[in-house]
This record gives sequence, C-alpha cells and structure tokens, in this order.
Amino acid sequence: MLAKDKKKKVIERFKQHPQDTGSAAIQVALLSERIKYLSDHLKKHKKDFHTRRGLLALVGRRRRLLDYLKKHDVKNYEEVLKELDLKK
Repeated sequence: MLAKDKKKKVIERFKQHPQDTGSAAIQVALLSERIKYLSDHLKKHKKDFHTRRGLLALVGRRRRLLDYLKKHDVKNYEEVLKELDLKK
C-alpha cells in the first residue's frame, strides 16, 4: 500500500489540471508505484503466489490504461512512458 505522502507526490507530478486526481496518467503512475513495491516484496518472498497473482492483475490493468492513453492522447502517453521509464 502506498503512503499518503508518496501518493500525493505522484498525483502532483502527473495531474493535468488542479482538481485532477484520477486521470489515466495518474492511475498508471500509481499502479507503477504499487507494481514496484510488490516486485521488491516478491524478490524477498519467492513463494508468495497470492501476491504474484495480484501483481499480474496490476500489470494487466496498467497495460490497458496505457493502451487507452495511447489511443486518446498520444502526447501524454509518450510523456508518461518517459517519466516512468517504461518500455513500449
């Protein structure tokens, strides 16, 4: 789970307007943070298959959001990829 202050920093970095808290770019960034956290957890706990299944679900959700972003706003999509250092 992400700490409130870390979540707030991510939202501040990716928001597109002052009241923006749930755009696709923000959702991708928050999912990326959770994926990073769970990946570190799985490096320590190799047999935690429940967490692995949850991680795969998060990766799939992030992939779908990135596909949506690519279809509707290519410029923002490329900025998010660069900012989060993701490959496509």
